[in-house]
Amino acid sequence: MNSTDSSPSSSNGASALVQEAAVELLENVRTELAGLELPLALPGVDEARTTTTSALAQLDDYILPRWKSLDAPLLAVVGGSTGAGKSTLVNALVGHPVTRSGAIRPTTRQPILLHHPDDAPWFTSGRVLPTLHRVHGEIVKTHTPASRAGASPDASAMASLVLVEDPAVPAGVALLDAPDVDSISDDNRQLAGQLLAAADLWLFVTTANRYADAVPWKLLLDAASRDITVAVILDRVPQGAEAEVAQDLQAMLQREGLAGAQLFVVAETALDELGMLPAHAVAPILDWLREISDDSAGRADIVRRTLNGTVRSLSGRLEVLASAATAQQDAGRQLAQDVESAFADAAARISKASSDGTLLRGEVLARWQDFVGTGEFFRALESGIGRLRDRIGAFFKGQPPPAVKVETAIETGLQAVIVDQASRAAEDADQRWRADPAGRQLLGTDDLSSTSADFAVQSAAEIRAWQGEVLELIRAEGAAKRTQARWMSFGVNGLGVVLMIVVFSFTGGLTGAEVGIAGGTAVVGQKVLEAMFGEDAVRRLAKEAKLSLEARCENLLEHEKRRFLDRIGNGEDSLDAPAERLQALAAQLSSLGGTGERA
Repeated sequence: MNSTDSSPSSSNGASALVQEAAVELLENVRTELAGLELPLALPGVDEARTTTTSALAQLDDYILPRWKSLDAPLLAVVGGSTGAGKSTLVNALVGHPVTRSGAIRPTTRQPILLHHPDDAPWFTSGRVLPTLHRVHGEIVKTHTPASRAGASPDASAMASLVLVEDPAVPAGVALLDAPDVDSISDDNRQLAGQLLAAADLWLFVTTANRYADAVPWKLLLDAASRDITVAVILDRVPQGAEAEVAQDLQAMLQREGLAGAQLFVVAETALDELGMLPAHAVAPILDWLREISDDSAGRADIVRRTLNGTVRSLSGRLEVLASAATAQQDAGRQLAQDVESAFADAAARISKASSDGTLLRGEVLARWQDFVGTGEFFRALESGIGRLRDRIGAFFKGQPPPAVKVETAIETGLQAVIVDQASRAAEDADQRWRADPAGRQLLGTDDLSSTSADFAVQSAAEIRAWQGEVLELIRAEGAAKRTQARWMSFGVNGLGVVLMIVVFSFTGGLTGAEVGIAGGTAVVGQKVLEAMFGEDAVRRLAKEAKLSLEARCENLLEHEKRRFLDRIGNGEDSLDAPAERLQALAAQLSSLGGTGERA
């Protein structure tokens, strides 16, 4: 979309298709900003969050309403420093007190929007500033002094906007009396910024004593960046000093990129009994507003410049937010990598411990040796492995000793390994996060340096489920064998225990006979199974059982990992897309905003 196509104009209007596409783009931007999460405590993140909030507010208060209603009246916001005389100026422009002025600060708390009666539908609908509740005011016909005009200073009225119809306001231009931009009240300052961000036109009021203050210039520079039409009103200038002060201020405006700003000078003048300036003091300002009112093409130009400039400014803010999202993405990935690494190491250690013979010691070995016996069977091993197949049937005459004790020992030993390694991983991940400010902020006061409270119980349940799966493997394999009577005489539970023993020595595709661990324990297990099912079947069964055990261990560790990873926004993967989407939207907004050249 080029700048010519996208520039709004009240004379012929932007085409319906262009306007529809612009609104759709802006709605997409709003959706993206509303869903943007910046959860990590990184440098500059507070500023980025504030930028997100202010960008959303400006979309709602000004950009979207203006793009949807290009021919709506101009909103001219009267803003400025404390005591600059904003309310007095507004009263003078309409010719009678309508908004409160006086020495007590802050005077303006409840903003008052003055509009011509013909323009009422544009502002009563909540088209602009939708978050402010509408209050319909009336013009006071009596001779009420300015010190008692308008709304009383009431902090509870901050979220409302007083609408006043007044024929004295030029049609097509509404005046909004805003709170002080440097008010001692945070709410006042916030509201003033919100109102100025929603303006098509600024009437910025300052005084001969304060025109060089930092706060007004910060706002004026923002206006310059948005290419907004600004009228600077230099108020309360001592008689005789008008030319000198105006020349100095004009030079400052030119240096700061506001050479095109309209400058009006209001000399220090005594107020009448109602607190009103004489009409001639503001006549040039009123004439200028009336010229705008009478010139539809001029109003369209003001709309075009302000709207395009604001959209370009929004594009720049999206680029800043894209950088913030990228920083979040990088930091989130690092935090996620720290957790993944800690638990991957734990998984590797569990896998090694459950396949290198570590578990074939202590209680497991003792219960296994009780199970198979140490006499005749081991004498058979000493006399030759080749004779084992012939003697195994004789050895297992009758019922073998119960396998339950071996299963229980396996469960206890394996559980101890899993819990220990998971605890080490949690402690490692917790330490890595606490060494990082973003990780510390995500953890807060929570202690994740050990496993969750029910982890040991879950581990035991998973091990028992695995043991049941191993028994199913034996049952399925034995059902297809001719030697069914032999393996049935030994028992599914017995052979299941044997397979578990083989798994615990199943390293790199090798089985017990090739590794020879714990005094021939695995050799016994392997040969028992080979006598029943054959060598190839033993390798396959051991591999399946091993993979199943590793999968269950990974699931247990995954639950512990999620305690960390779920704190990174919606998960570490969700950090990938926002930066790219924001960059793409920023480019589209830049095109929508055009080149920014003035007509």
